[in-house]
Amino acid sequence: MQLVFATNNLNKLKEVQSLIPEHIKLVSLKDIGCFEDVPETQTTIEGNAIQKADYIKVRYGYDCFADDTGLEVEALNNDPGVYSARYAGEQRDANDNMDKLLLNLKDKTNRSAQFKTVIALHLNGKLETFTGLCKGEITKEKIGDHGFGYDPIFKPNGYSETFAQMDLKLKNEIGHRGKAVQLLIGFLNKL
Repeated sequence: MQLVFATNNLNKLKEVQSLIPEHIKLVSLKDIGCFEDVPETQTTIEGNAIQKADYIKVRYGYDCFADDTGLEVEALNNDPGVYSARYAGEQRDANDNMDKLLLNLKDKTNRSAQFKTVIALHLNGKLETFTGLCKGEITKEKIGDHGFGYDPIFKPNGYSETFAQMDLKLKNEIGHRGKAVQLLIGFLNKL
């Protein structure tokens, strides 16, 4: 089976490739000649995942899946949420995003947060969605140099390390994207 993973984020691609079984061939947007930015204009994480999967299916005709992930911070009314990638502006800079978030939480005692990933799958004319959550808290400073995005300031519940301090295997086992991908794989394995 071949599936297009509708992302230009090479870090996401690497993470997901390490989870997908060998009998599923993962194809990138570059592999299908898609070099444009896939739209993400919906107001929910689920809506963005569906929009991206629809875009590839309609424009390129491939069975595919797309994900969208957001960091939801309780004390900030679940912001940055759907705007996580561009929280500090359209430049989509992870350090700027983390700096803005840490500044906005400066005087807050509640640092509870969760990462949420939704995967939308277009396969055989049907649309399915899979959701993975990882609850944790926002640290007061950036710690670690692995991972990407908000990983240096997110510490999952039950762990003393941020995602940026963990190896990829552990992050995939406990993380939001890994959980959503496991649900996707479980579904694909039943076909």
